[in-house]
Amino acid sequence: MGLIVEVDNLTKQYNKAKKPAVNGISFSIGEGEFFAFLGPNGAGKTTTISILTTTLAKTSGYVRISGYNLDTQPQQIRQNIGIIFQKASLDENLTAENNIRFHACLYNMYAYRPTFKMMPGSYKNKVMDLAEIIGIKDSLFQPVKNLSGGMKRKLEIVRSLIHTPNILFLDEPTQGLDAVSRRSLWNYINEIRKKHGTTIFLTTHYIDEAEHVDRVCIINDGEIAMLGSPNEMKSRFLREELVLDAGDQTKLENELNGLGISYRKGKHLFVGDFTKYSTQEIISKLDTKLTVLKITKPSLEDAYIEFLNKSRVP
Repeated sequence: MGLIVEVDNLTKQYNKAKKPAVNGISFSIGEGEFFAFLGPNGAGKTTTISILTTTLAKTSGYVRISGYNLDTQPQQIRQNIGIIFQKASLDENLTAENNIRFHACLYNMYAYRPTFKMMPGSYKNKVMDLAEIIGIKDSLFQPVKNLSGGMKRKLEIVRSLIHTPNILFLDEPTQGLDAVSRRSLWNYINEIRKKHGTTIFLTTHYIDEAEHVDRVCIINDGEIAMLGSPNEMKSRFLREELVLDAGDQTKLENELNGLGISYRKGKHLFVGDFTKYSTQEIISKLDTKLTVLKITKPSLEDAYIEFLNKSRVP
């Protein structure tokens, strides 16, 4: 698998800022990889994605996207990427379809035609298919200024996918979408990943959207704080726990103490150390009648919140 994104010692120093917004970060992304770039507000996420998509100049460092050098080949990079920005970038005086058509023609997919009906059938079919999947088919020929915020977001999604990019940059892509539209969008993104091998670069505040990515990169205060798989992140900050309780909790505690099993006490008893006994062995050794028995597995969101909590500690 080749690399589609290569970032080495990337730095962005804004004028009059006391410290860099992005401070010498390095990472790479493989072709077809689903990569999540997470971090708190002001951590450097949007600055980084803006540089990678050629909309913001870097201060220093090396960037290569889809085989092209950011310094010398920005136009070729733009031809190979799709972008859904956090802030809307639509022409509100045009119809939704006009916005898509101009975008497709700027990418040299088709020669420009003044009306939708005059465009090739392949364009019309693709636009209508995407519009139906994302849920804007009925609003396709309305002026953008008449659309709701959620509908504008859907339009941006259709526009970014029309040229089937090698890598799709998603900066808070589902912000403003309802639950049904969010699910439809992710179903389609997963479909194009399988069909075309599209690489996904995601930033999001909905951490559950990154639960099944290939790798997570956390940026904090302009620097890379962690880079690894979701499971690696979970195991670093949290662990699976066996949750137990009984009508006679004191008796249960005495049993656990007698077996040398450590636990923490909250509303229930939480066992997180399985070095001595496995979960099944612990359960089999207990004689106390249990009223609560379950295994909790941390989510990526749980681990991310734990990271944020620890990063705030002086």
